[in-house]
Amino acid sequence: MSANIPAPRNEPILNYSPGSPERAAIKAALKAMASEVVDIPLIIGGKEIRTGRTHDVVAPHDHRKVLAKVHLASGREITQAIQAADRAYRDWSQMRFEDRAAVFLRAADLLAGPWRQIINAATMLGQSKTIFQAEIDAACEMIDFFRFNVGYAKELSQQQPVSSPGVWNRLEYRPLEGFIYAITPFNFTAIGGNLAGTPALMGNTVVWKPAATAMLSNYYTYKLLEAAGLPPGVINFVAGNSVMITDRVLSDRRLAGVHFTGSTGVFQSIWKQVGERVAHYATYPRLVGETGGKDFVIAHPSADPQAVAVGLVRGAFEYQGQKCSAASRAYIPQSLWKPVRDAMLGMIAEIKMGDVADFRNFMGAVIDAKSFAKLTGYLEQAKKDRGVSILAGGNGDDRKGYFIEPTLIQVKDPKYRTMCEELFGPVLTVYVYPDNAWKQTLSLVNTTSPYALTGSVFATDRRAIAEATATLRHAAGNYYVNDKPTGAVVGQQPFGGARASGTNDKAGSILNLIRWVSARTIKETFVPPTDYKYPFMAGQ
Repeated sequence: MSANIPAPRNEPILNYSPGSPERAAIKAALKAMASEVVDIPLIIGGKEIRTGRTHDVVAPHDHRKVLAKVHLASGREITQAIQAADRAYRDWSQMRFEDRAAVFLRAADLLAGPWRQIINAATMLGQSKTIFQAEIDAACEMIDFFRFNVGYAKELSQQQPVSSPGVWNRLEYRPLEGFIYAITPFNFTAIGGNLAGTPALMGNTVVWKPAATAMLSNYYTYKLLEAAGLPPGVINFVAGNSVMITDRVLSDRRLAGVHFTGSTGVFQSIWKQVGERVAHYATYPRLVGETGGKDFVIAHPSADPQAVAVGLVRGAFEYQGQKCSAASRAYIPQSLWKPVRDAMLGMIAEIKMGDVADFRNFMGAVIDAKSFAKLTGYLEQAKKDRGVSILAGGNGDDRKGYFIEPTLIQVKDPKYRTMCEELFGPVLTVYVYPDNAWKQTLSLVNTTSPYALTGSVFATDRRAIAEATATLRHAAGNYYVNDKPTGAVVGQQPFGGARASGTNDKAGSILNLIRWVSARTIKETFVPPTDYKYPFMAGQ
């Protein structure tokens, strides 16, 4: 592999302040994109396929606004996608790494430049993200994935065995034998580009099924890769009934891996289906998944109450609490509760919610009617339950968009359902603990949830930080000290959790790339022996 691959760097975040060129550019892109209805085909083997069976993509903050019509696959088209991936495999897997890498490096620069506001606008409109949330996701994080993964691949190739005199030992990092099934969620456009793109960078071919609610931005992500020179069939873009597509894909003996982000239940179902069919496959499929979370914040009595309050408001309510890492449960000592609560209530009262094209809004809408119904169900029940106080928010309005108010709940029971169950919305539940119950509360944090994705501790007492870090060692794959539990940056905080939160293969690190290669050891002897006898055999 060439030694002169460009060193990766994190893409700077644009600030979109009034009068800035990027603000004018995104405003223009939003206006243009909102005025059209995009016809989104299946893309199989580089060919656009329109089945005539379509699904509407709407703006969550204005669900009467249709943004796109997505053509849906039947089993026939899914079979075609698998066959297209199979056909593309030979040339793509044998292509020089430098040529594969060039596709993703070019995609990164295109996204940093002329494609930036196209994909930002699609993310804002289709997933109801503010410009800041779209910028850090659809632009910067996806650029970082493309650039850093190339750098990690170079680093991986340099991991080579020792060679003894007369022998040359080496490792060849081959792509897996078969195709990869990438299943991607609605909440991060960058996850779509990464889950489909990382296996492809390593020489694999992919069948990619994005979430129905993220089809607009993910379609433009595919077109970005196409513009960067991705050959036909390397990634095949499909939409349709999730159960049907997954069953068809998992039934094919050529399946080599699944790259997944989504619910714990769906991933466990996939794992079970693969296990039941394991003797059927040509190879053992790699299963890589990032799933649910019930992310925590615990404050020690020594913590700065204002820092805790800001961390909770940003961590719980940015992007409507729909980040896998969003703060969902908090444990605050009695001595800090009043200043933390008052500061939070002041900030929540100032939060504006509405159309993301209005840059004064801090929040948009939750993703769809199903999410809205789930969250309002929890809130209505909380209003009835004893020992539960809704301190802010608690209401929803779906007349125009799927809006849920930023909600702060206080509970007396630390095992109340909103402290334990994944909600995936702007709802934060707080349990106030006695100051002298620090150790017991750490144990409570560790055992309350089956998940282990992200978590934070706030403290200035170093002994408390050390104790929390030790006790909560397995409670979070991404663990933060005096910071909110969201905002992982590629190359800085590799992302993923364990327990019921996934396989912890750390997107944005070399660890993830290892899952998409199968190493071959090659030993070459320069002057092979010509006599079978060994020296010890001489004499008696």
